[in-house]
Amino acid sequence: MKLNEIIDFLNKEIPQNLALSNDNVGLMGSYDLTQEITSIKIFMDLYPQDDNYSCNTLIITHHPPLFIPKTPTFTIHSNWDIIKGGANEALADYLNLKVIESFDKHTNIGRICEANLSYKNLKETILNNFNEFSIVNKPEENKIIKKIAIISGFGLKNPNYIKLAKKDDLDMIISGDLTQETAIMAINLDLVLIDLGHHNSEVPGLEYLKNIIGKLDISCEIINKVPMVSERNEH
Repeated sequence: MKLNEIIDFLNKEIPQNLALSNDNVGLMGSYDLTQEITSIKIFMDLYPQDDNYSCNTLIITHHPPLFIPKTPTFTIHSNWDIIKGGANEALADYLNLKVIESFDKHTNIGRICEANLSYKNLKETILNNFNEFSIVNKPEENKIIKKIAIISGFGLKNPNYIKLAKKDDLDMIISGDLTQETAIMAINLDLVLIDLGHHNSEVPGLEYLKNIIGKLDISCEIINKVPMVSERNEH
Protein backbone atom coordinates (compact mmCIF):
# COMPACT_ATOMS: atom_id res chain seq x y z
CA MET A 1 0.00 0.00 0.00
CA LYS A 2 1.35 3.42 -0.89
CA LEU A 3 2.24 5.91 1.83
CA ASN A 4 -0.25 8.53 0.60
CA GLU A 5 -3.07 5.96 0.75
CA ILE A 6 -2.24 5.13 4.36
CA ILE A 7 -2.06 8.82 5.26
CA ASP A 8 -5.46 9.42 3.65
CA PHE A 9 -6.87 6.51 5.67
CA LEU A 10 -5.41 7.82 8.95
CA ASN A 11 -6.68 11.34 8.31
CA LYS A 12 -10.16 9.99 7.64
CA GLU A 13 -10.15 7.89 10.83
CA ILE A 14 -8.38 10.47 13.05
CA PRO A 15 -8.58 13.90 11.37
CA GLN A 16 -5.58 16.15 11.80
CA ASN A 17 -7.86 19.19 12.06
CA LEU A 18 -9.07 17.96 15.46
CA ALA A 19 -5.62 18.62 16.94
CA LEU A 20 -4.97 21.64 19.13
CA SER A 21 -3.78 24.65 17.13
CA ASN A 22 -0.24 24.59 18.53
CA ASP A 23 0.23 20.83 18.14
CA ASN A 24 2.63 19.17 15.71
CA VAL A 25 0.80 16.33 13.96
CA GLY A 26 0.94 14.63 10.58
CA LEU A 27 4.05 13.82 8.56
CA MET A 28 7.28 14.64 10.37
CA GLY A 29 9.40 15.18 7.25
CA SER A 30 9.43 15.17 3.46
CA TYR A 31 8.90 11.61 2.26
CA ASP A 32 8.09 9.90 -1.03
CA LEU A 33 4.30 9.61 -0.83
CA THR A 34 4.28 7.02 -3.61
CA GLN A 35 6.58 4.71 -1.61
CA GLU A 36 5.15 1.24 -0.94
CA ILE A 37 4.68 0.56 2.78
CA THR A 38 4.80 -3.05 3.94
CA SER A 39 4.93 -2.61 7.72
CA ILE A 40 3.87 -0.12 10.41
CA LYS A 41 5.56 0.42 13.78
CA ILE A 42 3.73 2.35 16.52
CA PHE A 43 5.87 4.23 19.05
CA MET A 44 4.88 6.39 21.99
CA ASP A 45 8.17 8.28 21.55
CA LEU A 46 10.70 7.88 18.75
CA TYR A 47 14.41 8.12 19.57
CA PRO A 48 17.24 8.66 17.04
CA GLN A 49 18.63 5.15 17.66
CA ASP A 50 15.30 3.66 16.54
CA ASP A 51 15.23 5.58 13.27
CA ASN A 52 16.82 2.74 11.32
CA TYR A 53 13.97 1.11 9.42
CA SER A 54 13.75 0.83 5.66
CA CYS A 55 11.66 3.29 3.65
CA ASN A 56 9.07 0.50 3.33
CA THR A 57 8.21 0.98 7.01
CA LEU A 58 5.89 3.70 8.32
CA ILE A 59 6.49 4.82 11.90
CA ILE A 60 3.47 6.22 13.73
CA THR A 61 4.22 8.12 16.93
CA HIS A 62 1.94 9.52 19.59
CA HIS A 63 4.35 12.22 20.73
CA PRO A 64 5.98 14.37 18.05
CA PRO A 65 9.66 13.37 17.69
CA LEU A 66 12.29 15.93 18.67
CA PHE A 67 14.19 15.41 15.41
CA ILE A 68 13.33 14.88 11.73
CA PRO A 69 13.24 11.10 11.17
CA LYS A 70 14.71 9.54 8.03
CA THR A 71 12.13 6.75 8.18
CA PRO A 72 8.65 7.92 7.06
CA THR A 73 7.02 9.08 10.29
CA PHE A 74 3.49 10.25 11.04
CA THR A 75 2.34 11.68 14.39
CA ILE A 76 -1.14 11.40 15.90
CA HIS A 77 -1.19 13.43 19.11
CA SER A 78 -3.89 15.72 20.55
CA ASN A 79 -6.32 14.68 17.80
CA TRP A 80 -6.08 11.16 19.29
CA ASP A 81 -6.76 12.56 22.77
CA ILE A 82 -9.77 14.53 21.55
CA ILE A 83 -11.54 12.18 19.15
CA LYS A 84 -14.34 9.96 20.43
CA GLY A 85 -13.05 6.38 20.61
CA GLY A 86 -9.44 7.48 21.02
CA ALA A 87 -6.94 7.57 23.87
CA ASN A 88 -9.37 8.59 26.61
CA GLU A 89 -11.99 6.00 25.76
CA ALA A 90 -9.22 3.40 25.71
CA LEU A 91 -8.16 4.43 29.22
CA ALA A 92 -11.77 4.39 30.43
CA ASP A 93 -12.22 0.86 29.10
CA TYR A 94 -9.06 -0.34 30.85
CA LEU A 95 -10.47 1.06 34.11
CA ASN A 96 -13.99 -0.33 33.49
CA LEU A 97 -15.45 3.18 33.66
CA LYS A 98 -18.46 4.48 31.73
CA VAL A 99 -17.76 7.69 29.79
CA ILE A 100 -20.47 10.33 30.31
CA GLU A 101 -19.11 13.45 28.60
CA SER A 102 -15.99 15.46 27.81
CA PHE A 103 -14.08 16.92 30.75
CA ASP A 104 -12.67 20.12 29.23
CA LYS A 105 -15.59 21.36 27.16
CA HIS A 106 -13.43 23.92 25.31
CA THR A 107 -11.00 21.38 23.86
CA ASN A 108 -12.72 17.99 24.41
CA ILE A 109 -9.59 16.84 26.26
CA GLY A 110 -10.35 14.25 28.94
CA ARG A 111 -13.56 12.50 29.89
CA ILE A 112 -15.92 12.51 32.87
CA CYS A 113 -16.72 8.94 33.83
CA GLU A 114 -19.32 7.32 36.04
CA ALA A 115 -17.89 4.93 38.63
CA ASN A 116 -20.23 4.33 41.59
CA LEU A 117 -17.91 1.85 43.24
CA SER A 118 -15.76 1.71 46.34
CA TYR A 119 -12.21 2.96 46.31
CA LYS A 120 -11.13 -0.59 47.18
CA ASN A 121 -12.72 -2.00 44.01
CA LEU A 122 -11.41 0.84 41.86
CA LYS A 123 -7.90 0.33 43.27
CA GLU A 124 -8.03 -3.39 42.39
CA THR A 125 -8.99 -2.58 38.81
CA ILE A 126 -6.19 -0.02 38.48
CA LEU A 127 -3.56 -2.35 39.91
CA ASN A 128 -4.70 -5.21 37.67
CA ASN A 129 -3.96 -3.03 34.65
CA PHE A 130 -1.12 -0.72 35.70
CA ASN A 131 0.71 -2.50 38.58
CA GLU A 132 1.35 0.72 40.52
CA PHE A 133 0.21 4.31 40.94
CA SER A 134 0.70 7.38 43.13
CA ILE A 135 -2.19 8.94 45.04
CA VAL A 136 -2.99 12.26 46.72
CA ASN A 137 -5.76 12.33 49.37
CA LYS A 138 -6.12 8.56 49.64
CA PRO A 139 -9.76 7.82 50.61
CA GLU A 140 -11.05 5.12 52.94
CA GLU A 141 -11.35 1.69 51.30
CA ASN A 142 -15.16 1.73 51.49
CA LYS A 143 -15.50 5.31 50.18
CA ILE A 144 -17.85 5.34 47.17
CA ILE A 145 -16.30 7.08 44.16
CA LYS A 146 -19.11 8.42 41.99
CA LYS A 147 -17.60 10.52 39.22
CA ILE A 148 -14.02 10.61 37.91
CA ALA A 149 -12.18 12.75 35.38
CA ILE A 150 -9.72 10.76 33.28
CA ILE A 151 -7.12 12.47 31.10
CA SER A 152 -4.74 10.39 29.06
CA GLY A 153 -1.19 11.65 29.60
CA PHE A 154 -0.54 15.06 31.06
CA GLY A 155 -3.63 16.05 33.05
CA LEU A 156 -2.26 16.26 36.58
CA LYS A 157 0.26 18.97 35.80
CA ASN A 158 -2.47 21.45 34.83
CA PRO A 159 -3.79 23.43 37.84
CA ASN A 160 -6.82 24.50 35.81
CA TYR A 161 -7.89 20.86 35.51
CA ILE A 162 -7.74 20.49 39.29
CA LYS A 163 -9.99 23.54 39.68
CA LEU A 164 -12.34 22.34 36.95
CA ALA A 165 -12.76 18.92 38.57
CA LYS A 166 -13.66 20.58 41.87
CA LYS A 167 -16.07 22.97 40.11
CA ASP A 168 -17.78 19.98 38.46
CA ASP A 169 -18.05 18.25 41.87
CA LEU A 170 -15.96 15.26 40.78
CA ASP A 171 -14.42 12.87 43.31
CA MET A 172 -11.16 12.13 41.55
CA ILE A 173 -8.86 12.74 38.59
CA ILE A 174 -6.90 9.88 37.04
CA SER A 175 -4.08 10.92 34.71
CA GLY A 176 -0.29 11.45 34.71
CA ASP A 177 2.37 14.11 35.35
CA LEU A 178 1.52 14.97 38.96
CA THR A 179 3.40 18.00 40.30
CA GLN A 180 3.98 19.43 43.76
CA GLU A 181 1.77 22.41 42.90
CA THR A 182 -1.21 20.33 41.80
CA ALA A 183 -0.82 17.90 44.71
CA ILE A 184 -0.98 20.76 47.23
CA MET A 185 -3.91 22.31 45.38
CA ALA A 186 -5.80 19.00 45.46
CA ILE A 187 -5.21 18.64 49.20
CA ASN A 188 -6.61 22.13 49.76
CA LEU A 189 -9.64 21.38 47.58
CA ASP A 190 -10.17 17.88 49.06
CA LEU A 191 -9.86 16.17 45.66
CA VAL A 192 -8.32 12.73 45.09
CA LEU A 193 -5.60 12.49 42.42
CA ILE A 194 -4.30 9.22 40.99
CA ASP A 195 -1.13 9.40 38.91
CA LEU A 196 -0.65 6.44 36.57
CA GLY A 197 2.33 8.11 34.91
CA HIS A 198 2.18 9.95 31.59
CA HIS A 199 3.47 7.02 29.55
CA ASN A 200 1.40 4.31 31.25
CA SER A 201 -1.87 6.22 30.97
CA GLU A 202 -1.39 6.47 27.19
CA VAL A 203 -0.47 2.83 26.53
CA PRO A 204 -4.13 1.71 26.22
CA GLY A 205 -4.50 4.26 23.43
CA LEU A 206 -1.69 2.60 21.46
CA GLU A 207 -3.63 -0.67 21.54
CA TYR A 208 -6.76 1.07 20.24
CA LEU A 209 -4.72 2.79 17.54
CA LYS A 210 -3.37 -0.58 16.44
CA ASN A 211 -6.96 -1.85 16.19
CA ILE A 212 -7.82 0.97 13.79
CA ILE A 213 -4.74 0.31 11.67
CA GLY A 214 -5.80 -3.35 11.65
CA LYS A 215 -8.41 -2.39 9.05
CA LEU A 216 -5.48 -2.22 6.63
CA ASP A 217 -3.84 -5.38 5.32
CA ILE A 218 -0.40 -4.36 6.66
CA SER A 219 1.78 -5.83 9.40
CA CYS A 220 1.57 -3.59 12.48
CA GLU A 221 3.53 -3.72 15.76
CA ILE A 222 3.61 -1.60 18.93
CA ILE A 223 7.12 -0.78 20.15
CA ASN A 224 6.56 0.17 23.78
CA LYS A 225 9.81 1.69 25.09
CA VAL A 226 9.43 2.97 28.65
CA PRO A 227 11.40 6.24 28.99
CA MET A 228 12.31 5.86 32.68
CA VAL A 229 13.45 2.90 34.79
CA SER A 230 14.23 2.73 38.49
CA GLU A 231 17.59 1.89 40.02
CA ARG A 232 17.42 0.01 43.33
CA ASN A 233 20.03 -0.80 45.93
CA GLU A 234 20.29 -4.60 45.84
CA HIS A 235 22.66 -4.86 48.81
